[in-house]
Amino acid sequence: MTRALSTPPVIAPGLLGGSSQPVLPVPGGLLLRPWEEADAPAFMSAYRDDEIRRWHTRRPATEAQVREWFEAYRRDWTDEKGGHWAITRDGVEVLGRIALRGLDFDDGTAGVAYWVLPAARGAGVASRGLGALTAWALDEIGFHRLELDHSTRNLASCGVATKSGYFLEGTKRSAAVHDDGRHDMHLHARVRGR
Repeated sequence: MTRALSTPPVIAPGLLGGSSQPVLPVPGGLLLRPWEEADAPAFMSAYRDDEIRRWHTRRPATEAQVREWFEAYRRDWTDEKGGHWAITRDGVEVLGRIALRGLDFDDGTAGVAYWVLPAARGAGVASRGLGALTAWALDEIGFHRLELDHSTRNLASCGVATKSGYFLEGTKRSAAVHDDGRHDMHLHARVRGR
C-alpha cells in the first residue's frame, strides 16, 4: 500500500540509490570515499583507541565483522538509508570516518556522525570532512536539515560541530548510554540557507 502525502518529498526517492556513492573532495588534499575491503585494519584500529571507544559504544570485534559492516554500508547506500565514507589523505591513507544516517527524504533531514584516528586529530580533519559532506548534502542533494549529537562531555566533538556551523540547539537529557552510564547529549544542526 502506498502512503499518500499531502506534500511532495523534499528529495525524490531514487536520487541516491540509483547512482554510485560519490567520492567527495575535501580542502587540504583530503578525500571522502566509500569504504574498501583493504580499509578493515585501519577501521578496526580506530575502535582500539580509548577516545573513540569512549564515545562509540557500537564496536566491531574482528576485521571480519568490519567487512560485514562495510557490506551493510553498501546496502545502506543502495537502500537510501545512509552513506558512509572513509576520510582519507589523497584517497589512500584512512584518517577517519564520516556518515549520513537516518535519511528522511520526505522532510529532507539526516543525521551526521564522525570520528578521527589519533594521528590525525588537531589538524582540522573532522571539521574539513564535515564541511565537505555538509555542502554536498545541503547544496547538491537538497537536504534541508542535518543534525548531529554528541555527549555533553565530548568537548572535541562540540568544537568540530560549532566550527562547522552546526548551531547548538539544546541538550537531550539522559539520551544515550555509554560505557560509564547515561549521558546528556548536545543537539547541533545545520539548516540550508541559514
